[in-house]
Amino acid sequence: MTTKTAARGRVSKPGPALQHGKYLFIVVFLVFPVGIYGLFTLSPYIQAIFISMTDWTGLTGTQKFVGLANYSWLFGDDQFLVALKNNALLLLVVPVITVLLGLFFASMLNVGRRGRSGIQGVRGSAVYRIVYFFPQVLSVAIIGVLFKYVFAPTTAGGILNSALHAVGLGSLAVPWLGDPDFAFWCVVVVMIWSFVGFYVVLFSAAMQSIPKDIYEAALLDGASRYTTFRHVTLPLVWDTVQVGWVYMAIQAMDAFAYVHIMLGISGGPSRAGDVLGVAMYRTAFNDYRFGRASAIGVVLLLVTLFVSLVFLRFARRERVELS
Repeated sequence: MTTKTAARGRVSKPGPALQHGKYLFIVVFLVFPVGIYGLFTLSPYIQAIFISMTDWTGLTGTQKFVGLANYSWLFGDDQFLVALKNNALLLLVVPVITVLLGLFFASMLNVGRRGRSGIQGVRGSAVYRIVYFFPQVLSVAIIGVLFKYVFAPTTAGGILNSALHAVGLGSLAVPWLGDPDFAFWCVVVVMIWSFVGFYVVLFSAAMQSIPKDIYEAALLDGASRYTTFRHVTLPLVWDTVQVGWVYMAIQAMDAFAYVHIMLGISGGPSRAGDVLGVAMYRTAFNDYRFGRASAIGVVLLLVTLFVSLVFLRFARRERVELS
């Protein structure tokens, strides 16, 4: 091999000065965004953790460090435990029902029947898409006020109780939001109603990417709708379901607006519908105990992080790809 050939095949490495310039370039472009992220994202968390260890009232410029006293008070307070239990119920009930309904409706809208042109959605699927997505165009405040009148007593023009009386089921009419046994579950129903439409759209987008030939082959093999959904649809949209499941769990933990509007700042009758967000708001702005309110916020943060990690861990499975 000649000297020219050896030189042509040799790859030259950048010199130390160029390497230094590259690292400096990267550092310069990272300092600003990382600094902004730290200032507006990480800093509030650190401040909240510090405040949760003080007796700050929110009205003074000074506070006394009390360590873990606020956390000790929380887990000895019966009302906090009620709010924590309700958040746990939201976490168990709302994501499961919402995701299952979203998968069912999305499946009906995309692969609900076999038409002349192949596998397609049920008749009127275009109209159903609009109906399902309609709650997403309404703000939480509008939804809360709307359903507050739906569940109102008959004397106050409650739509649900009036409908029950109209069909001869007046014995089932109760003051839904005024009964400790029903108030919290009314909020659960409203949350599911308002969330389902988004997940129908999300899962529909994932299902539309599945070739219809796969469904045709499954039908030719004699597979039932349930078998096709379980062994074809669900594995191919599982990545989307996993993301939706985690996002839904985070949404379920934040029921502040629904409870505040429908049940009030006290959390409904006997505070039976109380949740951590409302308890935090009440502790800070009614009782002026920002230290304890920050402790509630830190607990809510830790629970949300833990739940997200658990959902991601147990929802993990081998990815199925189309070849």
